Amino acid sequence: MDTNHIAFLISDVARLYRRRFDERTRSFRITGPQMRALVAIMRFPGINQGALAERLDVEPITTCRMVDRLEQASLVERRRDPQDRRAWQLFLTDEAEPIINELQTIGESVLADSLQGIEPAARDAAIALLGRIRDNLGNITQGNDDGPTQGAIRHG
Repeated sequence: MDTNHIAFLISDVARLYRRRFDERTRSFRITGPQMRALVAIMRFPGINQGALAERLDVEPITTCRMVDRLEQASLVERRRDPQDRRAWQLFLTDEAEPIINELQTIGESVLADSLQGIEPAARDAAIALLGRIRDNLGNITQGNDDGPTQGAIRHG
């Protein structure tokens, strides 16, 4: 098996980013997934639990429990969605602000460490390449996951 396959490398890089970030944030006494939830809520204030679950790639019940714990810790508050009374929107509390600021600082530090010795042009090329891969994967429709259809070779 080729461990230098691009999909394995992307997975390894993501895993190592999470590991380094989690190592530097242990003192916060919240889990890595909870931190990722806080960051997602910061980036998308008013996100509902279903969209948060999708963004975190976890089951909705897992997200519900996670939000329950964050709410008990006074870091997140639920508000009724004015457009859909069955749904809840999620917002950070004022108590979450200093934690989020520290998480951002730590995240920037992990990123800076990971990019040591990489020229800006190479970094920009990697970002463009990964962005294209993400877009290609995002455009694959279910039932047609053989690969991108644009430019595909047709037999027949």
